[in-house]
Amino acid sequence: MNCLVIYKIRSGIRSAAVKLLLALLLISGADLEARVPDSSRINLGFPIYSQYLQNGMVINPAYAGTREVLSGILSYRMQWMGTSGLPLLQSLSVHSPMKNDKVALGMTAQFMKFGATRSTSLHGSYAYHIKMKKGRLSMGLKTGVDISNTDYTGLLLIDPGDPVFQANEKSLVLPNAGAGVYYFSDRFFAGMAVPSFLNYRRNSNGTASPYHDFTKYEFLVTAGGLIGISPVLKFKPSVLVDYSLGDSKQLRQFDINGNFIIADLIWAGGSWRVTEQVAVGILQVQLNHQLMFGFSYDYPFGRMNSYTKGSTEFVLRYEFRYKVSAANPRYF
Repeated sequence: MNCLVIYKIRSGIRSAAVKLLLALLLISGADLEARVPDSSRINLGFPIYSQYLQNGMVINPAYAGTREVLSGILSYRMQWMGTSGLPLLQSLSVHSPMKNDKVALGMTAQFMKFGATRSTSLHGSYAYHIKMKKGRLSMGLKTGVDISNTDYTGLLLIDPGDPVFQANEKSLVLPNAGAGVYYFSDRFFAGMAVPSFLNYRRNSNGTASPYHDFTKYEFLVTAGGLIGISPVLKFKPSVLVDYSLGDSKQLRQFDINGNFIIADLIWAGGSWRVTEQVAVGILQVQLNHQLMFGFSYDYPFGRMNSYTKGSTEFVLRYEFRYKVSAANPRYF
């Protein structure tokens, strides 16, 4: 009888968590305010990373805890090298399953500098994992804030007296939330996420006001698999699609990726970013069971080819493994 009661309590908790996640997703689909003209809309956007497959938290909050250990990853990206005021992107992600391995928590901090603007994004994530026949299904929520500051004092102006640049813009503090689902097994993964439920419009006094419009949603979809070629060689193909319902350019990013995994130590491959005509070369080294270092270089073949030397990105991941399992490494 006691076992039956415990089973019912656990089933009730799992059912309640699933219902809560679904309810929040459904509530977000209701328009809370009429559409806002694009001229006043603040487009938060999704920063481009090339090694997102190793830093899944920047894509999907449901990725939290899927590596089954306390995992931390740092990344540093220099976008469009050779241009003035090139964008610099830095991120820190930490996530881990809890003592009850059905629940996982995570945190992501992103720091961006582009031109006269600096922005910081801080988000916490919650994920609930459900064991399936061959893998796990994870449902995640994230909430946090984006902070943006623009300083015009360092700009060289044609007209120093231009009143538009006489005062710095007010700091914008933009709370937001997002959600995602993620399925993974030993040989396959797939996920979909909505990074932000809320949009913001700029007011005449320099402040920002939130609004919700389902037609402005942005969807990040990823999928991939693992193909064994020999005992020491594997191939990992994958895709990423960034699709916006509201932008005139709805397909914002489409990546085709392929990585060869050699003896579970070296990951070598690349990506073709179809929408921007950018080729990406990636090399990652699993230094030991806990430490991974990665480097990528993006070369533009499209319209940016005349303006930039490309982009580089460095990542460093460390995992605090309580029990190291060399016979069952994680590929997703």
